[in-house]
Amino acid sequence: MTLDPVRMGIAGAGLIGRRHAEAIAAVPGVVLHAIADPSDDARAWAGEAGARWCHSLDEMLADAPPAGVIVATPNALHVEHGHACVAARIPALIEKPLASDLAEGRALVEAGESAGVALLVGHHRRHNALVQHARQKIVDGTLGRIAVVNGMFWVMKPDGYFDTSWRREPGGGPLLINLIHDIDLLRHLVGEVRSVRAVQSSRLRGNPVEDTAAILMQFENGALGAFTLSDTVVAPWSWELTARENAAYPATGQSCYTIGGDRASMELPSGGIWRHTGERSWMTPISVEHHPAGSEDPLFAQILQFARVIRGEEPPLAPAREGLRTLEVIDAIKRAAESGEAVEL
Repeated sequence: MTLDPVRMGIAGAGLIGRRHAEAIAAVPGVVLHAIADPSDDARAWAGEAGARWCHSLDEMLADAPPAGVIVATPNALHVEHGHACVAARIPALIEKPLASDLAEGRALVEAGESAGVALLVGHHRRHNALVQHARQKIVDGTLGRIAVVNGMFWVMKPDGYFDTSWRREPGGGPLLINLIHDIDLLRHLVGEVRSVRAVQSSRLRGNPVEDTAAILMQFENGALGAFTLSDTVVAPWSWELTARENAAYPATGQSCYTIGGDRASMELPSGGIWRHTGERSWMTPISVEHHPAGSEDPLFAQILQFARVIRGEEPPLAPAREGLRTLEVIDAIKRAAESGEAVEL
């Protein structure tokens, strides 16, 4: 039996909303039903895409609503629009961050769970075949007991990036915009974070928001982690520049994560696994094996999974509850950086 296409709507006609539309157009069994955004550009875009144009999400949900909605509106509207989808009993894929406020995020998650409405968060990297392969290697014990994790997000954002005023203000720095993806991946691969320490600086750009930070983490399984990030250094080490997920970023062929266990270590996103050929000793030769995985755009895989969730075929890979837990770690990091003290989760 051939299933009818899943009709999806997109709220928000910005950059990420348009990337979701490209994914919808590229995957089978899904169609772009409607676009909600008050701008004239969005109206023209909807016409070009053959989709219904709506001035607002409320209008989209009121009459002939889609089967699922992608919320790609500004961060401050995520909770409001998530609640609107729950009230309409329509599953929603909400872009990260789930919320700007933890209490509001918890209320949204609880509302969705109480109503039985699936809410997903746009942590699309979980859908990357490289990540799924790495997670399986960790789960099956290839690395042994995880001892240490290291991660980097080092990039140079151009001056023009900060012409948008909110990117110069608290909440617009790399902790919330960029690190949230990395923390979600580390949680997905290594486990829950127990405590954090952090320092931050705005010395180079001089904006009210951080441009550089360093974080220490202790995971519940006892592993220790370190992560450094800066959006003001010339460097090749970030997920964007190494994972080849988005052609807009020039690939550098480097890795940005290393995960070390007592049997082997892994570097990502290259997938290289390092282990000794004989006795586990620093005086014994060590070699690397690469295990290539598929290169499908994870945004495409995310849309396909959202369609299966809408049909009731499987649970979300990145449910809102997971997005909330990642947001809790980011909040703890920000509080640790401001206080100079360790913060327990």
